Amino acid sequence: MTALETLLREQISTAPSGLLPFAAVMELALYHPQHGYYGPGPRRLGRSGDFYTSVSTGPLFGKLLAMLARHEWDKLGQPADFALIEQGAHDGQLAEDILTALDIPATRYLLLEPNPRYREAQRQRLGDRVTWIESLAEAPAHAFYLCNELPDAFPVHLVRWDGQNWLELHVDAALNLVPAPPSSPELAAEVEKLPRDLDPGHTMEISLAMLTWVRQLAQVPFCGSFFIADYGLDAEEFLARPAGTLRRYRQHQTDDQILADLGESDLTTSINFTRLITEAESHGLRVLDYDHQGRFLTRLAAPWLASLEGRGLNAATLRQFQSLTHPAIMGRSFRCLWMGKETR
Repeated sequence: MTALETLLREQISTAPSGLLPFAAVMELALYHPQHGYYGPGPRRLGRSGDFYTSVSTGPLFGKLLAMLARHEWDKLGQPADFALIEQGAHDGQLAEDILTALDIPATRYLLLEPNPRYREAQRQRLGDRVTWIESLAEAPAHAFYLCNELPDAFPVHLVRWDGQNWLELHVDAALNLVPAPPSSPELAAEVEKLPRDLDPGHTMEISLAMLTWVRQLAQVPFCGSFFIADYGLDAEEFLARPAGTLRRYRQHQTDDQILADLGESDLTTSINFTRLITEAESHGLRVLDYDHQGRFLTRLAAPWLASLEGRGLNAATLRQFQSLTHPAIMGRSFRCLWMGKETR
């Protein structure tokens, strides 16, 4: 039994209902300061860690995002107060890759990171090349916001159709999933939007945290754009997965044992990009581009590739580009969403 599982059993046994919504369990499993998977500090990525990200392939992903930032700066008229803002910067590797390739003079790079252990890891890598902010309210008048694999790690509520009603899955003191009514009015309102012509047992994730987050993005007081890269699906694809998309990662192995080794395994879910986009547009954000990562990055890279005038990419860069864009690697499972905000 992990340290977090011991803590959870005690907490659940003293809860008035003897249950906790799965979302609360997932939040502790990932972000408890001492016993959560991410709480103590940045995790190893790549071959020696539990999973790969686009950053793990090498610096090309950062170079391409630096190009997108430059495009935004030019579109805004090259304002002097322009800044890049990254949320969920992990150990700062993506920020370093972007800063190395960035050709915008005197541009600030701001990191939104509440965890002091992550801030220290970022400080060791990046030194005084970045500045930390406490909230997006500190953004300058013109900015480019980016995050890579952030909302997939937000805690999600699990709901299951029993043939007549959608019920939320809670966790009992024995760490079993137990159906019960939705735990909040907001969740109940989201459940009302779900279809009811499904087979009993159909399970889905609802990320209230993601909806809150995108509303906060829409309220940020700057002109500019937002770039979000993550693995996800459209609404129709979610409905085609009756067991949902929540999964556990450990040492590059994935399974559906979502209550096993709590605090020592990563828990993640595919993003419902349809729901994310709907919420973003309802709060004034405008979709500039949305596609599978392979197609998005290929379009983004096209002017740069054309400028090489037949010289092509060196072997290392070509491998990175193929990893990022090939449908069988990261090109199809990851998606990129670019949204604009034109008024303060």
